[in-house]
Amino acid sequence: MRGRASGEIVVNEVSFVRKCIGADSSHGDLWGKLICTNFKVSFITHDALPKQRFQVANRLLGEHDVPLACVEQVVTVNDAKGKQKVLCSNQKLKFNPTELILYCKDFRIIRFRFDEAGPQSAKKVCLAIAHYSQPADPQLLFGFEYVGKQYYGSLGERVNGVDPGGGLQMPLFDRPSEWDREIKRTGASEWRVCSINEGYVVSPSLPEYVVVPVSLADQDLKQYLCFFTAHRIPLWCWNHPNGSALVRMASISDPLQQRKLDQRICSAITKSHPQRSDVLKSDLDKNLPNIQDIQAAFVKVRHICVIEPFEESEEKWLSSMESSRWLEYVRAFLKHSAEVVYLLEGKHVSVILQEEEDRDLSCVVSSLVQLMLDPHFRSLTGFQSLVQKEWVMAGHRFLHRCNHLKKNDKEESPLFQLFLDCVWQIINQYPAAFEFTETYLTVLSDSMWIPVFSTFLFNCPQQRTENSMDFAKSKCIPMGEEKALRFPPVWDWSQQFTPKDQALFNNPMYVGKGATCVQNGTVKSFRRTKKNYSSTLRGMPSSLRNILMDGHDSLTLTRRNSLVPRLKPDFSQIREVVESPTERFFRDWVSRPADLQGMLIPQLLPSHLALWRLYFLRWVPEASIPKGGPVTAYHKLSQLADEVEKLQSQLRQYKGATPASTPTSNPSAPPSDHSRMYFKAGSTHEPSSIPEYLSSSFPFSPVGNMCRRSILGTPLSKFLNGAKTWLSTETLANEAL
Repeated sequence: MRGRASGEIVVNEVSFVRKCIGADSSHGDLWGKLICTNFKVSFITHDALPKQRFQVANRLLGEHDVPLACVEQVVTVNDAKGKQKVLCSNQKLKFNPTELILYCKDFRIIRFRFDEAGPQSAKKVCLAIAHYSQPADPQLLFGFEYVGKQYYGSLGERVNGVDPGGGLQMPLFDRPSEWDREIKRTGASEWRVCSINEGYVVSPSLPEYVVVPVSLADQDLKQYLCFFTAHRIPLWCWNHPNGSALVRMASISDPLQQRKLDQRICSAITKSHPQRSDVLKSDLDKNLPNIQDIQAAFVKVRHICVIEPFEESEEKWLSSMESSRWLEYVRAFLKHSAEVVYLLEGKHVSVILQEEEDRDLSCVVSSLVQLMLDPHFRSLTGFQSLVQKEWVMAGHRFLHRCNHLKKNDKEESPLFQLFLDCVWQIINQYPAAFEFTETYLTVLSDSMWIPVFSTFLFNCPQQRTENSMDFAKSKCIPMGEEKALRFPPVWDWSQQFTPKDQALFNNPMYVGKGATCVQNGTVKSFRRTKKNYSSTLRGMPSSLRNILMDGHDSLTLTRRNSLVPRLKPDFSQIREVVESPTERFFRDWVSRPADLQGMLIPQLLPSHLALWRLYFLRWVPEASIPKGGPVTAYHKLSQLADEVEKLQSQLRQYKGATPASTPTSNPSAPPSDHSRMYFKAGSTHEPSSIPEYLSSSFPFSPVGNMCRRSILGTPLSKFLNGAKTWLSTETLANEAL
C-alpha cells in the first residue's frame, strides 16, 4: 500500500472484503479492507495476486487503487433479494449490498464481495464512494486539498521551497516571454504578443496573452471582440517556414458584421505573409462530427471492448467495431487535418479554423496539423508544449468534457482521447518519427482521472484562478504575491513515476535532429539525408488511394465494403484520370520515401487504420497475449538502443571526450538515469529472453481489473447496449440477477 497523499483523509472503510479476480469463480480472489478516502477507493490486502504480473507503479496510487474521479458508476447488488442499484450522490440504499461493482472511465470493471463483511459497514462505504465520486462543486475535487497541503504552509510559504511544475523544461504559455520564444522559433516575424486579456478582462476563456498580427492594434481588437462568440478573438497557432499561418477563431455572432470583420481579419493575416498570400477558412462545425456523435461512438466502443465477449476473429465483433463509427471519426479528423496541411504546405496560403466557440474541434485539428508539419512537436517536450498551448491555454473545457462533476452527460465528450487516438494512428505508421511511445499516450489519458493536475481540472485558466482564490480564502491560505494556487501540471511526471518508470515513455527507434550516431569509430551528430530514409512507403495511383479529399473539402468516409469496386479498374484506365492539384500533391509525397524530420501525412484507407489495442483492450483477459504483441519488439529494440548508448559512452571515454560535450537524443530524460531505455542490455554471456511478465497489455495487467459477470443470465448487456452511461441511472430494484 502507498502512503496517503497530502490532504487525503479516510472517509469510510470496511474489513473482510473480497476483491474478485475471476469472472465466475472465487478462485484466486483477494481478502482485505476496502477504504474510501476523499481521493480514491483503496483495497488493502496482504494476499499475493494469483499469477505473476507487472504493472507500472504510480506514486499517487497503490496497486488496487482507483481515483474517485475515474469512477463512472457505482452499482450495488443484493444477491438474496435479486436487486441492484446505480448509486448517485446523497441517495439512500434500502438493501444491504452483497456486492459492489465499480465501472471506471479507463474501461476497468472492479468487483468487491461483502459476504463476510458487516452489512452496515458495507452499505456506508458504498454510499461514501457514490457521494465522493460525484462532487457538487469544482472546489470539492481532491486537487484543491492536495495543493493546499502539499505546497503551502500556514503562512502561505512554499513547503520545503517546492514549486509545483517549477522544474519543467517546457513552456506553459502563461507568460509573454514563452509566446515570444514560440514566435521566434517558427519565424513568425509579423506576429506579436498581445496582452489586452491580462487579468482575463476581455474574455474569461482565453489565455491572458495571445498572439495577433502586427498590423492589428490593441484598439482595433477591443472594437472587434464584442462581435465574436464569447469575445474569443482569433488566435495564432503556428507559422509555416513559407510564411503561411495557422489561425483558430470563434464564429462571428453578429451576422451584420460578418463580412466586414472577415475582411479585416483576413487582411491582417495576409499582411503577415511575406508573399501576401490568400487566407482560406475551414468551418469545422460543418465538416466534422459534433461532440455528441463522438461521445456516442466512444460509448459504443467501450461496450464492444469491455462488455461483449471478445473474439477478434469473429466477423460480428469486427462488424460491431465498424458500426460504432469511432475509427470513422478518427479518420475524419486525420483527413481534415491533412487537407489543412495541403493548404499550408502545398498552396502556401494561411488557414483559419473556425468553430462556434473555438474550444473543441479546433483543439484536435490545430494540434494534428502542427504534429504533421513540425517535427518539434513529435519530441516529448514539444508534444507536451503543443497540448499545453492548443488545449489547456486555449480553453478546452476539460472539466465539462471529462464530466468530473457528473452534472451534465450532454457536455461529456472524449475529444482529448480522440486526439490521442489520432496521434497513435500516425505513430503506428511512422514509429521512428516520434520520441514518445504509446505507453506515454495511454498514461497521459489515464492522468485525466487523477484530479490533482491543473492540465485536466478546469475549463480554462481563468476558472483555475477564480476557484483557487476562493478556496484559499475559505481555507485561510495566505497567497502572498501569487494570484492563485499553483497546481502541478501533468507534465511534471515525477509526481507519478520514478525516473526508471518514466523511461517507458522513450521510443528506442526515435532519431531526432540532435541524436548521435557512430561513423567509423567517431561519435557524430545525426543528420538525415536521403540515403538514410526508410523507403517502406510506395506510391499508389490516386484512384486506388483514399488519403484525402476528391478535390473538394469533403468528408465522405469510405467504408470497408466500398473498397471492392475501387480495385477493379486496370492501371491503364487509372492513368487517364485527370488529377486535381490536391491529388497530385499527395501522390508525389507518397511516392517519395518519408522524411521523418519533415512533413508526415497518414495513409487513411481502412486497412491503414487500426484499433488502439493498448488503450481499448489492455484490461480484457481474452485480448492479452502472453509474451506477445508490440511490446516484444519494444523490449528487443530497447536493449539494442541501450547497448548502443553503452558503446557510445565507451567510445567517448576512449577518445577522451566528456559526456556533456555530446548532444543527447532526449533532453527531457531524468539526469540521474544514464540510460534512456527501460529495458537494459544484458550480459554478452547471458542471452536476453523475453521476461515472463511481458504481455500485449504491458505495462498494464487485466488481473483484477476486468472482472465481468457472465453476460448470460444477467441484465448487464441489455442495460449497456446503446446507453449513454454504463447502466440506467434509475433504480434497478425489480431486475432479477
